[in-house]
Amino acid sequence: MKSILKKELPIWGIIVLPLIYLAFVWNQLPDKVPVHWNMNGEVDRYGAIHEIALLATLPFWFYLLLLLIPKIDPKNKLYKMGSKFQRLKFWLTLVFAIIAVMIVYSATHQSLVMPGYMGVIAGILLIILGNYFKTIQPNYFIGIRTPWTLESEIVWKATHLLAGKMWFSGGLLLVLTSLLISKNSQTYVVISLVTVISLIPIVYSYFKFTAIKKHNTAT
Repeated sequence: MKSILKKELPIWGIIVLPLIYLAFVWNQLPDKVPVHWNMNGEVDRYGAIHEIALLATLPFWFYLLLLLIPKIDPKNKLYKMGSKFQRLKFWLTLVFAIIAVMIVYSATHQSLVMPGYMGVIAGILLIILGNYFKTIQPNYFIGIRTPWTLESEIVWKATHLLAGKMWFSGGLLLVLTSLLISKNSQTYVVISLVTVISLIPIVYSYFKFTAIKKHNTAT
C-alpha cells in the first residue's frame, strides 16, 4: 500500500493543480466563458462556468483511463513495462494538467492563450510518446495498433522503433516551428506533421509484415 501511495501521490498532486487554480480564479470568471476555438484560434463557442469546471477535471479522467487500460489488456503486456509505464502515466497526466490550466487561464482572461500554444503542447506530447514508443509492449490500447503490428511482435517492435524516432523528432520540430510561425498557421502545421508521422509507421508496418511473411514462405 505504501509503495502504491509513493508512486501515485505525485500524480494525484498534478491532478488537483488545475482544480486549485480554478478555485483561486473562480470569482474572476465571467458568466459566459470560451470553451472552444476554431482552426484560426478564434473563439467559436461560449459556455457556462460549470463547463470550465468539467474541463479542469480532464487530467483526473485521463489518469483513470491509464489506470484501467493495463487491467483490461488481454495480453497483460503493459504491466511488463513496469516503471516505464508509471513514468509515461506521470508525464501524460502532467501534459493534460497543463492543458487544463491553460483552458482555465483562457476563460479567465478571455484570451487565446490555449490555441496560441497548442503547437507547443502537441510537440511536447509527441516527444513524450516518441521517447517511450520503443518500450511499449504489444497491446490493444497504446501505440501503433495495426493488424500487422498486433499479429507479429517483430513488426510491432520494428514499427515502434521507427515511430519513436519520427514522433520524437517531429515533436521537437513542432515545438520549434510553433514558436516561430503565426498562430493562424500553427493548426495546419500540427495537422500536417501529425498526419505524416502517423501514416508512415502504419504503411511501414504493412510492408514489414509482408516482407517477413514472404521470407517465411520462401524458407
